[in-house]
Amino acid sequence: MRPAKYTGVFIALLIITCWLVSLAFLLRTDISSTIWLVLPAILFQTHLYTGLFITAHDAMHRTVSPNRTINNSIGSLCTALYAAFPFKKLNSKHHEHHKHVHTVNDPDFYEGKFLRWYFKFIKEYISIWQVVFLAIVFNVLKLWFEEKNIFLFWVLPSLLSTLQLFYFGTWLPHHGEHQNKHYSASQKKNHFLAFISCYFFGYHYEHHDSPGTPWWRLWKLKE
Repeated sequence: MRPAKYTGVFIALLIITCWLVSLAFLLRTDISSTIWLVLPAILFQTHLYTGLFITAHDAMHRTVSPNRTINNSIGSLCTALYAAFPFKKLNSKHHEHHKHVHTVNDPDFYEGKFLRWYFKFIKEYISIWQVVFLAIVFNVLKLWFEEKNIFLFWVLPSLLSTLQLFYFGTWLPHHGEHQNKHYSASQKKNHFLAFISCYFFGYHYEHHDSPGTPWWRLWKLKE
């Protein structure tokens, strides 16, 4: 059965809202009196950051909304909130990845060790202007919130999220040799672990085999 027309929009807005509400709450939290909250909050916020990017990724495949304007607007909002990324640039590079997977023309592929590949991956997408803009935002936020809160709940989760996305969405699926048409491995079936690790994108062969399937239906392909 096909999902309702705006299911993707609802799920996207739910993730964005959860991220905003969580961040607003955590930036105002007195962590000196709730130290027990810090680690779970960082992990939760990291997961929501990853959700922002996965939602933007779905928008790149036109699966958030059948309306192109709505789809791209949500994708642009998610990449902006994630780390001031330009949606159009990410969209172009991601489709190059699908078209030239595991080749020299694949912007996500690198024949090297984990850390070198990770830094190459980051360098491929981030620009100095993004860093400058985010530094300005950081200093503006300091006018209203504690610096330690900004670092713990805004900066650190975004950095951890890049590692989460890279490890589960690029490194594990694409490093090494694979004897299939998508040059991609796939996580063993465990829907709970697949969701909390990277919104089912450990089921990576399935994604490449059906890029028009949104993240929240990928588990069905594993069935």
